[in-house]
Amino acid sequence: MADKVGICLKQKAVAKNPGLFFTTAVACLYLLESTSAADGINQIQVESGFVGPGSVSSMLQKDSQIDASALLEMSLLERFKNQAKSEYGLNVGLDYNLLMQQASQSPGEDTAIGGVFRFYGDLNLNRDSKGDLSSVVYKIENRHAIGGKIAPQSLGGEIGYAGLTAVTFSDKDWMLTNLYLNRHLIDDRLGIVVGVVDVTDYTDVYGLVNVWTDFNNYAFTTSPTIPAPNQGLGAAMSWMLNEHYYVFGGIADANGDPTNLDDMFDSSFNTAEFFSHIEFGWIGSYKTRYSDNIHVTLWHADAREEAGTSGGWGTTCSASRFYEGTWEPFFRAGYSDGGGSVWERSVSTGLGYHLNANSILGLGANWSRPSDDVYGPRLNDQWTYELYYRWQVSKHFAITPDLQLLVEPANNPTEDIVAIFGLRARITF
Repeated sequence: MADKVGICLKQKAVAKNPGLFFTTAVACLYLLESTSAADGINQIQVESGFVGPGSVSSMLQKDSQIDASALLEMSLLERFKNQAKSEYGLNVGLDYNLLMQQASQSPGEDTAIGGVFRFYGDLNLNRDSKGDLSSVVYKIENRHAIGGKIAPQSLGGEIGYAGLTAVTFSDKDWMLTNLYLNRHLIDDRLGIVVGVVDVTDYTDVYGLVNVWTDFNNYAFTTSPTIPAPNQGLGAAMSWMLNEHYYVFGGIADANGDPTNLDDMFDSSFNTAEFFSHIEFGWIGSYKTRYSDNIHVTLWHADAREEAGTSGGWGTTCSASRFYEGTWEPFFRAGYSDGGGSVWERSVSTGLGYHLNANSILGLGANWSRPSDDVYGPRLNDQWTYELYYRWQVSKHFAITPDLQLLVEPANNPTEDIVAIFGLRARITF
């Protein structure tokens, strides 16, 4: 096995292309991983915090809870992570995500390949006798295209689709996407985050919102009727009114740019254009607050002078439930009036079928009306369908084949249907 890995890493092409290096590393590490995920029917839940399934805290806990049988001897990295957590309260996570997408037809580029390397974690400062917890959450990413192809985030524009066939797989190189103080008070009834935040971690979330493990298309992640800014300075607060009802709101820099740290404070305090939001919701229980969740979100976006976008407001509603440890249906709708949102109207529905604790089959259908402000007036409505299967091959490796059908793409009136064939891989270290 060591010989196979050596062959992989000695290829000359690897040294010339960082993206190819990461891709090769994924394949090589998979050769070393020989365990399979154990069966189970219980959905993995996150113990504390109000941020969503794709946040740093959630991903750390989900990855640590993945069931596996006949584990290999613990690696040096795993030993280091366990020691750092037990001695210093430092949780460390690393992963590499790869996405390849191929369009059935396109007036422009029809192939997209991209990767994202992420280094993330949190440092627990203390948990006192009252159960109050303070932690610092961090995340650094490298998002890149691979093999001279465009990044998947750009594929939608190439095929004439008014939207994104992939959300986070861009070509922005190094980014600081999280660096915030996270406080949980009064037995987790009160939550506060302040610092460099990603508002999509906690705004309008539901059980299948995680772009790293579930749907690829923007239609089924945080609603495209919300003009959520890029990562930047912000703050949010959540309050559990009782066992089932909650309210939370927040504010963030509408011009967030995680690639330009020098401008972060100037943008927030001098330009002072903000995105604000408030949400009211019901949850089945605290541990199932993502999957058993019904909420209404209201948002407002200031006009952005340099970006040339108008101010605006909008609302979304979302309902999802988790039945019998297997079925997870959802319904979501959104409306926007200006603000730079991608879509003016959107209605989505679908479900997830959990085959076991780690693998899921997901299906979604969406109707949307593209925004006049972003794409110009009088574009046709679109329909989007997506089917994916996330297979947790082993404790550290998952693959997700994916099919999207884009019906009557708004900027490509000559095509009735464009199919997007995708394959996503995620490896954790």
